[in-house]
Amino acid sequence: MGTLGIIICICLAATAYILSSFQFREKGVLLNNAWLYASEEERSTMDKKPHYRQSGIVFALIGIIFTLDAAWIVTGFKWILYFFIAVIAITVIYAVVSTIRIEMKK
Repeated sequence: MGTLGIIICICLAATAYILSSFQFREKGVLLNNAWLYASEEERSTMDKKPHYRQSGIVFALIGIIFTLDAAWIVTGFKWILYFFIAVIAITVIYAVVSTIRIEMKK
């Protein structure tokens, strides 16, 4: 996997960081399930700010995941995999908990 794997991971990480930046600045399309699955009527009344923030955090965490993966490929250090798995778990837990919190505030 070597060099190609590193290049792919770095490109995916950069893409995730760029998407995260746009989401935090509330620019562009809101890349969030709540927005994507909402009807036109729901979208017109929806407070998009918490959804942009949630998406920004999730894309930043995804960027970290791909950065750690590239670092592991480069170095081969096994301890990086523990951080990799931990960040994946944190990302999933954050996505679920933040979704529940946003829905409860409605």
